[in-house]
Amino acid sequence: MCHTMLQDASFFELLYECDKDIAAKVKADGCRRCGGALDSAHYPRKPRGGPDDLDEACASRRLSFCCRREGCRSRATPPSVRFLGRRVYWGVVVVLQSVMQQAVTAFRATRLQRALGVDRQTVQRWRAWWLARFPETRFWQVARARFIPPIAVTSLPLSLLERFTNKDDGDKRSQLVAALRFLSPITTDSASVGFSDGG
Repeated sequence: MCHTMLQDASFFELLYECDKDIAAKVKADGCRRCGGALDSAHYPRKPRGGPDDLDEACASRRLSFCCRREGCRSRATPPSVRFLGRRVYWGVVVVLQSVMQQAVTAFRATRLQRALGVDRQTVQRWRAWWLARFPETRFWQVARARFIPPIAVTSLPLSLLERFTNKDDGDKRSQLVAALRFLSPITTDSASVGFSDGG
């Protein structure tokens, strides 16, 4: 199921549409520094682990803006559901591969890891980040209060993903999109603590 979703171009296009909606709101708000209008200043990305047949814009662009006002030119990079900070893999790959390490047999997790081309040490770094660094982020220190009962930090990100289960439809795509939306604030430079350390 997870491997199928990670090779489904329509799922990644859905994530791109979510990013465009978030970006439209950021652009409409204008520059946070001076109030000036924002111009597009997208930058290239080459994320790993997704389908090969993605549209160029979806696959290789991180949406971002730059203030038009001379003397300001501040950058405004919106949160993203596609990218997890500066990681070279798609955000959904980081989340699902980490979940798979917890939720399935070692054989199935290894098979997914090979199919996506993720090195074992990279997955171990991701797991270490979820268990040690993510709980220390400012984002999690505030956001964890939304969950009653508290989320078990020792089983992140699985324990987090399970909270987005919709009992009415059980749709895994919706569950994953909701979790990625929740995590999107950590994808900006001001909150992406620990996301530049490889993988």
